[in-house]
Amino acid sequence: MVNGVRLWLRHEVRTSERRTVITPADAAWLVRAGAEVVAEDSPQRVFGIGEYAAAGCAVAEPGSGVDAPPDAVVVGLKELPEQPAELRHRHVFFGHAYKGQPGAAALLHRFAAGGGVLLDLEYLTDDAGRRLTAFGYWAGYVGAALAVLHRTGCLAVPLRPSAKADLDRTLAGSGARAGTALVIGALGRCGRGAVAALAEAGIEATQWDLAETRELDRPALLDHDLLVNAVLTERPTPPFLTPADLTGPRKLSVIADVTCDVGSPNHLLPIYDRTTTWTEPVLTLDVTPPLEIISIDNLPSLLPLEASLAFSRDLRPLLAALPDAHPAWRHCHDRFHTALSDLDRAETKRTHT
Repeated sequence: MVNGVRLWLRHEVRTSERRTVITPADAAWLVRAGAEVVAEDSPQRVFGIGEYAAAGCAVAEPGSGVDAPPDAVVVGLKELPEQPAELRHRHVFFGHAYKGQPGAAALLHRFAAGGGVLLDLEYLTDDAGRRLTAFGYWAGYVGAALAVLHRTGCLAVPLRPSAKADLDRTLAGSGARAGTALVIGALGRCGRGAVAALAEAGIEATQWDLAETRELDRPALLDHDLLVNAVLTERPTPPFLTPADLTGPRKLSVIADVTCDVGSPNHLLPIYDRTTTWTEPVLTLDVTPPLEIISIDNLPSLLPLEASLAFSRDLRPLLAALPDAHPAWRHCHDRFHTALSDLDRAETKRTHT
């Protein structure tokens, strides 16, 4: 149900971010349903601004959403610009602010100061807690692909977005030399994507999920050449690997940590402490034999067309149900207010100790 919702699609400040959460085709669908959609120009977005204009969207300058009408819902993907200090709108994006990540408290303070609301896409779930829209499949696909390409010496740096057909051609010519691969979290979206990419490279992956990780067989894990971590957990969990696990014999030489939970208490691979980038995609740990980590937090942007089409398709009916005609948005509201309360309690406790 649209009921005159006003959506403001913002420009992404990260220069390597080429995805979008609303494609021109889905913007046109929303406009026909009665929504007002404003699209900021964004030079790196996979779709040109002319396509949004043709879809019936109003066009705005990059960053102008800070002056959007108060009832506008600002829709984006990744981090916000550092200004303004006070956020007064409802914002839909991946805030990464509820698990103690670096910068989380500062972001929540900005919303509290301006009276705005974070509707975090990660918490857009049904009543059973299942995500209703996610980039997970393509994150897993790209993460596994990069691990294969790096291990076989075919990874071109800096990384650049490509078409899936081009990536698959490169994978098909390289996988025979990659060795064995393990995907943890293989039954989820992300894990399925990783398994599919490995299959494209000719690798039949070992697949672990909840049953196989309740009592983790670390020697078996370390006996694979590649590991793809596709597990996202909402609570502290015993890690899959610690620094002590790297001191003994192992075949494992490349890890693609698709989850990228660095800085969170839920980090399942606390053997490293920073994410990697398109220009420096691989982190080499100071261990013998060498172990290399790929931990890029916007992997699907390397396949921006496929990732955007899939995500936007799932998000479109939910945007039409804003602000609260779908229970998933109420889940987002509740999670945001819980986070603010938790932050207040933590800061009050620190003040009195």
